[in-house]
Amino acid sequence: MVPYLDIQHLTKSIGDLILFDDISLSVGEGQHVGLIAKNGTGKSTLLNIIAGREDYDAGEVIFRNGLRVGYLEQTPHYEPQMTVIDACFSQAGELSDLISRYENCLATPGNPGLGALIDEMEHREAWDFELRAKQILTKLDITEFNKPVSQLSGGQLKRVALANVLLTNPDLLILDEPTNHLDIEMIVWLEDFLRRNNKALLMVTHDRYFLDRVCTVILELDDKTLYTYRGNYEYFLEKREERIAATNANIARANNLYRKELDWMRRMPCARGTKARYRKEAFVELEQQAKRRTEERAARLEVKSGYIGSKIFEAEYVSKAFPIEGGGEKVILKDFYYNFSRFEKMGIVGGNGVGKSTFIKMLLGEVKPDSGRFVIGETVRFGYYSQEGMAFDQQMKVIDAVRRIAETIDLGGGRKLTAMQFLTHFLFPPQRQQDYIYKLSGGERRRLYLCTVLMQNPNFLILDEPTNDLDIATLQRLEEYLADFKGCVIVVSHDRYFMDKVVDHLLVFKGDGAVNDFPGNYTQYRDWSELKEKEEEAVRPTEKPTEVKQNTWRGEQKRKLSFKEKREMEQLEHDIEVLETEKQNIEAALCSGTLSVDDLTAKSKRLPELQDELDEKSMRWLELSEIES
Repeated sequence: MVPYLDIQHLTKSIGDLILFDDISLSVGEGQHVGLIAKNGTGKSTLLNIIAGREDYDAGEVIFRNGLRVGYLEQTPHYEPQMTVIDACFSQAGELSDLISRYENCLATPGNPGLGALIDEMEHREAWDFELRAKQILTKLDITEFNKPVSQLSGGQLKRVALANVLLTNPDLLILDEPTNHLDIEMIVWLEDFLRRNNKALLMVTHDRYFLDRVCTVILELDDKTLYTYRGNYEYFLEKREERIAATNANIARANNLYRKELDWMRRMPCARGTKARYRKEAFVELEQQAKRRTEERAARLEVKSGYIGSKIFEAEYVSKAFPIEGGGEKVILKDFYYNFSRFEKMGIVGGNGVGKSTFIKMLLGEVKPDSGRFVIGETVRFGYYSQEGMAFDQQMKVIDAVRRIAETIDLGGGRKLTAMQFLTHFLFPPQRQQDYIYKLSGGERRRLYLCTVLMQNPNFLILDEPTNDLDIATLQRLEEYLADFKGCVIVVSHDRYFMDKVVDHLLVFKGDGAVNDFPGNYTQYRDWSELKEKEEEAVRPTEKPTEVKQNTWRGEQKRKLSFKEKREMEQLEHDIEVLETEKQNIEAALCSGTLSVDDLTAKSKRLPELQDELDEKSMRWLELSEIES
């Protein structure tokens, strides 16, 4: 395996906080490496160091000579005046420069050097570059290519940056939370894209299904130390438990020995001190080992929620639409009726922009429906975790932000939990609780926001994209909390693992006001959808009705080309041949040196259009040929 990235003895601290100490790692050709750590322990900092965006205290970061690196930041930035397509070209380096020189040449009278530029464009396959950019952007639901990036939302900007990185086709991809702001279909597409790709990959993500299916090596940054697990996420979970058990056993043995040695040190006469120096030095090492932090899984936190009656909420034929610029309207809900059950745990899924968050805001009374109404039960007390988060006083301490909500939370049976104990359960150790909020990482602030919502002790929790920016350890605590929660829950999330663990019922927003009601979790819904699609494929009518009846129940038999598709395939073969001939003629004419300036300009403009037509028809021919085979 050829090493692409080698990090040796790296140390980084911020003030008196040591993020990692003397860590080493490597990423080789074709390796897919996932990095896991709690919020605030330096994941993004480590990626920024590797990408050259931050410095470090000690160690070395070594890349293979000539290695091309693509880096997706957690919060990307572009010049506000850039268009979406320009942003996609911004990291293309020499290829972007070549396209700019070609376009400038076409705009210059006489087109000086056009022939050489065309040869270089052909050699570098630059004709396909803009087409690939638009294809990837479309997959990520970005279709307004000339829109200024200043008008994009944070999620849209992250998707443009992801397209930018993928388009550069680097040797090493470094991705910081690539699944944030992607809907489930996009995540599945990206998952398949990276699995098929043999490029080296180093990424940070909280999406556990994504980790399990894409990564072959897991790195865990814990207690300033880096641990390596050569397997997927499932393998990591198994081996991590073994490591923790072994560590705890070693600490327990060290504690027993430490007590004996401490008794010996206290009884040892001063005059014999020099004779036992080796034992005193060993005692210091033993003391350090005995005082190591013991890793244990926290006890499940069963919180008593407030009483909730049998009437929760009822959506009575609710309709909502928004006007679209240029005319028409975007329908979110159309005569939607639903009666929410007591203790129901519902998930809401669907593509970006289909109205999931709008539905939540209508339920909470923040957005008014066009018609119909929501009837809320008198005992319902909402706790709302929004995508936008909350604005904290940066000069306030962590513990004070939670105490402002409540000093204690009721566990039931006369048991109470203080704000400090509650924060500790959600991975804020006592010393971190005394820090000011401005010192927290982005993920830690999201975790603090979650604590302020839960500390209100609601009986109906609404969580809108709770998994964005939360680490896996926090998600595990939240999943346990929700499993034991004695109230109602609605979760809007693109995290398939989280949805499978938490919900038992789905509302699937399909767009244009269509909402499907499915009794099960997300994996069950996907399995059902795929089965339904296969059944529909098996009974799809063909040109000959008699053949349909014969083939209806052959579930696994591949579909044959219809008469119309066969004619289409024959026409495509003819068109592709004609276009290829035209392309060869244009290329020969451009290289002949006999064309006038007008002819040269016209043929230069025709060539990329011709390539686009060829790509489109070739792609359709491939789709039909796969069905035929």
